[in-house]
Amino acid sequence: MDLRIGIAESPQVVEIELDDDVDRSEVKSQVETSLKESEVLWLVDRKGRDWLIPSARIAFVEIGISDAERRIGFGA
Repeated sequence: MDLRIGIAESPQVVEIELDDDVDRSEVKSQVETSLKESEVLWLVDRKGRDWLIPSARIAFVEIGISDAERRIGFGA
């Protein structure tokens, strides 16, 4: 699963590739909780790296599918 996080007042977008078995609703809940109650959002990517994102700097979060699941071309 791909996760894109926009950083406020910056053109940068953090792109994190999460494990395929990560629950989408769990990620949403984790983001919402960090925005409400925490100063940071901790995530672990597919390679086991830890990511720390300051909650106050999060402009948007896009939760998508992995590249392997994306369709290419004009399929129906």
